[in-house]
Amino acid sequence: MRVIGTAGHVDHGKSTLIAALTGVHPDRLKEEQAREMTIELGFGWLDLPNGEQVGIVDVPGHRDFIGNMLAGVGGLDLVMLVIAADEGVMPQTREHLAILDLLQIPSGLVVISKVDMIEDAEWLDLLKEDIRRALAGTVLADAPFVAVSARTGSGLPELVAALQDLLETRPPRTDLGRPRLPIDRVFSMAGFGTVVTGTLADGQFKVGDEVEIQPGGRKTRIRGLQTHKQKEEIALPGSRTAVNLTGLAVEEVQRGQVVVRLGQYNPTQRLDTRLRVLGDISTLLKHGMEVKVFHGTTESLGRLRLLGDETLPGGREAWVQLELRDPLVAVRGDRFILRRPSPSETLGGGLVVDAHPKRRHKRFDEGVLGRLDSLLRGTPGEVLQQSMLALGPASLKEVVLHSRLDPDAAQAGVQELIDANQLVTLEDGALLPFADVLVASGASWNTLAGNILTTLQQYHSANPLRRGIPREELKSRLKLSPRLFGAAVRMMIAKGKLQESGNWLALSGHQIRFSERDQARVSQLLRRFDENPSSPPSVKEALADTSEEIYNALLALGELVQVSPEVVFRAGQYEAMVQAVKEAIAKNGLVTAAEVRDLFVTSRKYALALLEHLDAIGVTVRDGDARRLKVK
Repeated sequence: MRVIGTAGHVDHGKSTLIAALTGVHPDRLKEEQAREMTIELGFGWLDLPNGEQVGIVDVPGHRDFIGNMLAGVGGLDLVMLVIAADEGVMPQTREHLAILDLLQIPSGLVVISKVDMIEDAEWLDLLKEDIRRALAGTVLADAPFVAVSARTGSGLPELVAALQDLLETRPPRTDLGRPRLPIDRVFSMAGFGTVVTGTLADGQFKVGDEVEIQPGGRKTRIRGLQTHKQKEEIALPGSRTAVNLTGLAVEEVQRGQVVVRLGQYNPTQRLDTRLRVLGDISTLLKHGMEVKVFHGTTESLGRLRLLGDETLPGGREAWVQLELRDPLVAVRGDRFILRRPSPSETLGGGLVVDAHPKRRHKRFDEGVLGRLDSLLRGTPGEVLQQSMLALGPASLKEVVLHSRLDPDAAQAGVQELIDANQLVTLEDGALLPFADVLVASGASWNTLAGNILTTLQQYHSANPLRRGIPREELKSRLKLSPRLFGAAVRMMIAKGKLQESGNWLALSGHQIRFSERDQARVSQLLRRFDENPSSPPSVKEALADTSEEIYNALLALGELVQVSPEVVFRAGQYEAMVQAVKEAIAKNGLVTAAEVRDLFVTSRKYALALLEHLDAIGVTVRDGDARRLKVK
């Protein structure tokens, strides 16, 4: 499915031409019909001789409706620049041509309309020369000319053939799996409800898809799809698409919003851009200047932040950060137009190189300018590298989608980074462009790993008597997602940077070390345990002789084993007692608390605490008042 559009000066016959080609007049409003002038966008469709159906977008030519024109020329595969034979190149012809060039519309032709008004063949030759001079240096510099008369039908077959020839040279739209439909029209149909239309980009929509309207995040579902008034189960990228949405009133959606799948796009109010200023602007562009930003079907006020210049004269290119009043949905590679709010004037346009910069950039910063230049001109690997730096650790799929590279270029970029050892993989998996495998740039990984090591170093310094930090506490301190935290920890353990013990994490080689004073208290306590191994100090006494930190350190070091809230044994004695209980049961079949008390010459408190502990860890099981070994 392809979409072609019109451009050109008011009253040069754009709408009449569409009506002659399609049999449907695109001017549907009463005011348009009364004034014989296009005000809003008009739509139609055309069957080419090869059987392909193409959508047609008709735009207003009057300068008062340039905003409506801009809402219609995004997403075109081909444009027809319509110039009336009796008037030639006019002011809006030049402005529309400048806009088409700034948007880099990929293909087009010039339609010389109303040729029935001209009888002098020399005039037509002179007109073509004038038009060719106007096209010089633009995307339409080499565009073919077709002379037509919508009134008589002259040239229409040749025009259709030329459109077909040009479209056959255009590759199909890329399916990135992230559909978005910039809304250019909203209306209600009896029995169906709210319908929105637009040119679908970057992916497919299917009937039943859960979608949301951004900005705003209003969730809805696709009830039906139409392309060229034909019901479809699937709408393909590049097609003019009407989407019937459920549970959504007409008042709740408007032109400029975008239909997207849940969670795939986030609105932004800041854009890093490469701006080209038109050569004939009436004033310098200044830092902080207010402008109108036209992107897709969206129009928003914004301010210019000139990153490498104080002012911009006509004809210059520069790095500009746009700060927008209203959020919009944009991605790297999108085109935009800037106009002055008052008096109205097209100032320039350009390319979005980063739709989600993390901060306001410092002006005249060579590092910032270099990063932006890599995003614009770099190899696929350099583009992926900059996306990873912008995103931090993320899935390879997210990195590729952020980069806006097509699958082949993305695969080449991945291999480029692998060969240069600049791609850090945090999970196992095939490194295919849309794989859900966590990756990071070397710089991002070094930053993350450094944060983990620093956090642990600080924790060990503050808590020298602890075996490490609980996993959840470390994750919370680092503010990482469970997935990224788990992948990073596994990688650092594999690299020998961390060690784990149960639910505890520590720097590799970390050991509990007592101060000289604490060691003296430890030695005194352990002597008490050695003096009465079967009736040692209680937990309460051990805490009183040392401290909670020292006591927990002794447990962590394996010097002590606590078997109940009150009873704790020296590790060697504990192991000997457990072995003796097992042997007694093996010999007699059962053992009672009294027998264990007598076996170790201790009190019932210690004997019972030990047996209940062995029950809890699955060594023994109760059998009346006695214990037997648990069958494995």
